[in-house]
Amino acid sequence: MVMNIQDVKNYLPHRYPFLLIDRVLELEIGKSITALKNVTYNEPQFTGHFPNQPIMPGVMIVEALAQATGILAFKSEVGKPIDGQIYMLVGIDKVRFKRMVEPGDQLLLEVEVMTVKRGIWKFKCKATVDGVLVTSAELMCTQKTAD
Repeated sequence: MVMNIQDVKNYLPHRYPFLLIDRVLELEIGKSITALKNVTYNEPQFTGHFPNQPIMPGVMIVEALAQATGILAFKSEVGKPIDGQIYMLVGIDKVRFKRMVEPGDQLLLEVEVMTVKRGIWKFKCKATVDGVLVTSAELMCTQKTAD
């Protein structure tokens, strides 16, 4: 199942500059998602991180992975967000950063469901650029009603 940016916006409450998923390339309900983030020089974080050698902050790579988990969880549970429902990140384990991500890179985000227990989803995640691992992590999220 492919999703363009308009479809993605139906599943995530994030908007520019914090919407970090440009396209979903593949989605298998209840199992996995592969998404894409195009990293561009005109993104606001690059004016300060770092001006002479812009690199994508590691926390933003993890956030992009977390956004992919939210889409996968919504598609797997209820199909589409109900008004006021969001998936919140509740845990991050085993995070590793292996290489820098720079403007011009295409960040491929791959997420697999590990477990679902009492409403807590646990995912095995990795981000790659040109087939090279840049970040790996285990993320957990749960559905919540937005205040």
